[in-house]
Amino acid sequence: MNYSVFILPRAQRELAALSKPDYEKVKKVVFGLCKDPRPVNCRKLSGREGWRLRVGHYRVIYSIDDGARAVTVLQVGHRRDIYR
Repeated sequence: MNYSVFILPRAQRELAALSKPDYEKVKKVVFGLCKDPRPVNCRKLSGREGWRLRVGHYRVIYSIDDGARAVTVLQVGHRRDIYR
């Protein structure tokens, strides 16, 4: 019951800009979405479409398409900047 994980180019750039330790943590969580797209610590966003995952001070914003069994990572960023 695996999902495919797609990362938008914008999210790839944001992910690449992270420090090495933060990059490794976020990468592990992002690729964990293929097994469970709705882990325990995820939340549905109320102001816009999508889901949110907390990874330390960083947030991963993503969407889920259950029909196509795909997860698309939309944004990765620090919690103070991600919702602007």
